Amino acid sequence: MATQFLNVSPIDMTAPGRNSPVADAPALRSIVSAASDLVPMLREKALATETARCVSEETTRAFREAGFFRLMQPRRYGGYEYGFTAFIDVITELGRGCTSSAWCCAIGAGHQWLIAGFPEQAQKDVWQGNPDAFACVSYAPTGTTQKVDGGCLIEGRWQFVSNVDNSEWVILGAQFPPAPSGAGAGTPPQPGFVLVPRADWTIEDNWYVAGQAGTGSKTIAIEKPTFVPDHRRLMIAAAASGSSPGTVVNTNRIYRVPMLSALPVCLVSPLLGTALGAVEEFVNLCSTRVTRGAVGGGGNRLSEFFPVQSRVAEASALADAARLLIHRDTAEVERTTQSGQALSVDQRIRNRRDHAFAARLACDAVEAVFSAVGGSGLASNQPIQRMWRDANAIVRHITLNWDAVSSMVGQHLLGLTPKGQY
Repeated sequence: MATQFLNVSPIDMTAPGRNSPVADAPALRSIVSAASDLVPMLREKALATETARCVSEETTRAFREAGFFRLMQPRRYGGYEYGFTAFIDVITELGRGCTSSAWCCAIGAGHQWLIAGFPEQAQKDVWQGNPDAFACVSYAPTGTTQKVDGGCLIEGRWQFVSNVDNSEWVILGAQFPPAPSGAGAGTPPQPGFVLVPRADWTIEDNWYVAGQAGTGSKTIAIEKPTFVPDHRRLMIAAAASGSSPGTVVNTNRIYRVPMLSALPVCLVSPLLGTALGAVEEFVNLCSTRVTRGAVGGGGNRLSEFFPVQSRVAEASALADAARLLIHRDTAEVERTTQSGQALSVDQRIRNRRDHAFAARLACDAVEAVFSAVGGSGLASNQPIQRMWRDANAIVRHITLNWDAVSSMVGQHLLGLTPKGQY
């Protein structure tokens, strides 16, 4: 059954991030088309992905061959230097097929942008020998960091590292201690990231969860103090202000977008696609399923019931509203940064509000159709129930958690000091 009205173009196709400055980069429409072509395969493999608790090498290879991991990579290493609006287009399309697979692609593709913010030598470490390399991520600074000459020693465990099985590097959150003497002595530790190669960590296979099982978000362990050179360090203050050291060599202004106005879309975009995919699956189900009707209504197609018609209308509106919010905000972020202007505090906090609220709307869209599928919709091979579990897992991520983000927004609107990250 056709759902063409769901496939309308985003509100602003002229956003700077939808245009690549790289002369031989493929057109965005061809990259999005490649994502669309993979949707049937992702749907077919979704149950196997969930059962395996990770995205397969085959799927990862398909993402790599389609150029998704080059989308935001610097041109010096074969990347296309598209922006976050293009990223949303691609990942949303993949999310129609499999939420976990789209999530893992988003982590790998989106964090090429963050690696581009590290000092030039760190980028060479990652890409010079292997331009296809990408990183998994754990933001929470749960390990320990000790300052030494030329760098630091890190050790510990970092949880929830999505797509760890397919990643060559990891970006880990760290708290950098102050200098023992001189300038900066006695100041609080400063948060940042370190880049660590695959040879320096092990994987603890402990990802057994009700939703997003296919993301393989296991724990990384560094069992003994391991040296990380200074050039593989990036401070959050620099990334959040759009002044990362990597912007010296990567001059495209897309790399000056403030981190917290950009990277959360890596988490929202798979869910936007899931909402669209759930509506599509539900429409297809309604066109073929005939109810048995224990009391009344037996022998009628599901599509003939008024509550079902209302649910699909509600879900489509929720999904569309979520997409419009994210497209509007991200296009504005790119335009502001492209013009050399700084984002205001109002814009930053609104962006964080809309990241969380768009995720909530998309999750509600999945909820609307799942509530109407009936008992047969609980079968493990029924995709809508998987989408429902995946969607509810995503909105519980701390970056998108509505209670956490909305309280910060409310504080700002009420003239209080906002407590949160923006």
